[in-house]
Amino acid sequence: MENTLGLEIIEVVEQAAIASSRLMGKGDKNEADRVAVEAMRERMNKIHMRGRIVIGEGERDDAPMLFIGEEVGICSRPDAESFCNIDELVEIDIAVDPCEGTNLCAYGQPGSMAVLAISEKGGLFAAPDFYMKKLAAPPAAKGKVDINKSATENLKILSECLDRSIDELVVVVMKRERHNDLIKEIREAGARVQLISDGDVGAAINCGFSGTNIHALMGIGAAPEGVISAAALRCLGAHFQGQLIYDPAIVKTGLIGESKEANIARLKEMNITDPDKVYTAEELACGETVLFAGTGITPGNIMNGVRFFKGGARTQTLVISSQSKTARFVDTIHMFDQPKIVQLH
Repeated sequence: MENTLGLEIIEVVEQAAIASSRLMGKGDKNEADRVAVEAMRERMNKIHMRGRIVIGEGERDDAPMLFIGEEVGICSRPDAESFCNIDELVEIDIAVDPCEGTNLCAYGQPGSMAVLAISEKGGLFAAPDFYMKKLAAPPAAKGKVDINKSATENLKILSECLDRSIDELVVVVMKRERHNDLIKEIREAGARVQLISDGDVGAAINCGFSGTNIHALMGIGAAPEGVISAAALRCLGAHFQGQLIYDPAIVKTGLIGESKEANIARLKEMNITDPDKVYTAEELACGETVLFAGTGITPGNIMNGVRFFKGGARTQTLVISSQSKTARFVDTIHMFDQPKIVQLH
């Protein structure tokens, strides 16, 4: 999969990032998201593959583009049998967030990215548009920290695993009212808190690399983004756990579904029989081969944002593969102006 789709998948996130970055700082998050979605879809539909969106911009009736269940790629066309060997074609599941951190892009703040994860069919958890309690940590703490433990307990474990004092640890938490007690506990335990307004995929990925000065992600964020984070951290050998949150009273805002009971019923319709199950990275991204790609829209800890120059732009993309066990940073110059044709006389 990596050899066949690697470069083209990179171009998918690059094109989404470039499109969205043109709206950077203009205060219109919806438009920044829309153009990223359109650019991502257009490039995916040029790839010789049959892909299915398992995490996208909403369901068919709610979003006209990159909806959950949409098929993408040249070999998804109705006439595909005439030019694709359907029997030998590997079907791909795709999780996308064309503009992760729309507010970050709209207001020119760091950490916005265009991201996606791919695996073979059935290799990515089809998360509902619910919220998810998340715990991300470096590879040294994999399987040792636990989402069911308190923040204080996990900080002690992290301290031992990383051979650092607790007051040297930095935990990323989204700035939300629901996290007030969590933030207080982390600070009382002696660790430092880095609050973010949006974009916890980037925060989770930072945990997988040494030198980022990010040692954990804790708290509740969107479930679809949790799957994308899990895919990246699985490839990095880092720790990720997620637990679906289906009670509107816990998140206080934005949860799809009017009641806890209705949300449980929806989970059952999706064949999720244990709504309180804690998922590991290997369960959320269970495919034999998993590939993550993300291009910076605005600058972040590990990637630069899109930088325009006369006639082109420069992007930086992170590609993480479970197949080759690599994390590659791809620096690309995009030349928009057509080269002049010199006529010989």
